[in-house]
Amino acid sequence: MSVSTPSIHEFRTWNKDLGVALVVVISLALGFALSQVVINRSKMYQEPDSPFRLEYPARWTNAESFQDVLLKIEDPAANSAFKTTLTVETRELDPSAPPTMQQLVDRRVEQRGALTAYHFISERDTTVAGAVAKELQYTYVVQPIDTPRRAALPVVVIARDFIVLTPTRSYYFTLAASEDDFDSASARMDAILASVKLQ
Repeated sequence: MSVSTPSIHEFRTWNKDLGVALVVVISLALGFALSQVVINRSKMYQEPDSPFRLEYPARWTNAESFQDVLLKIEDPAANSAFKTTLTVETRELDPSAPPTMQQLVDRRVEQRGALTAYHFISERDTTVAGAVAKELQYTYVVQPIDTPRRAALPVVVIARDFIVLTPTRSYYFTLAASEDDFDSASARMDAILASVKLQ
């Protein structure tokens, strides 16, 4: 009759395996914490000779714009060929005949109506930095890679437009992101708007 004895080899390596597992868990936790620090770093945009400023993710980069805008930045890490963009515009108001919010909304909807496959989704009242604002949400389609003989599918873009009215100026904050990136980009937009200072 034989009696089974515990393996001395298994007992001796158990402590080493536990140590390796502990090192791996600590490394993963430190890596995650470092990635969160990098992701959550921000840059400040300050308009010259104006109190207007906002903070945006540090990894976002300046983007080319053919329009007269205060700021246009994009997220180079976006998954889609269409990179998430944030555009900020401002207009001086005529103090003798300032427009109403509804007039600003109507003009914006008319402008956006020229986009390919434009579809209006919603409109709601809100505030930005304590100022009266309207949020418009809509979709359209873009061809992000417009290079001959280079295959690229059209991308459905979802946009959030915030029209902000102050006594002297109107501001337009526009977030545009691909359908797949929209949820995370929208959360970023909320954080950016929370950092806005108008006066």
